Amino acid sequence: MMKYKGYIGMVEYDDEAKIFHGEVINTRDVITFEGESAKEIEQAFRDSVDDYLAWCKEDGVEPEKPYSGTFTVRISPELHGRVALAAKKEHISINKLVENALMKETALVG
Repeated sequence: MMKYKGYIGMVEYDDEAKIFHGEVINTRDVITFEGESAKEIEQAFRDSVDDYLAWCKEDGVEPEKPYSGTFTVRISPELHGRVALAAKKEHISINKLVENALMKETALVG
């Protein structure tokens, strides 16, 4: 994975075409890039992010920020009650309990 200006690019190699291709994975907007070497794919990634930001500015559109830090999760009322009770026992908010659980689950990813 590559990071630039808060955007994360994921790259794959196409062994038939002998080319790297990638996509920014932390936005709903589609931002792609490609190159024939590691150096080219890194530059293409940065150029694509810069082009996206320039296009947004030119068109007066707010660029999609990589993740806002807010998302909605739908769970059963029973689980909601158990989560609320667990948070209360720990003297923390439900948000903090969920954040802690997600941090633990994703520790190996980031």
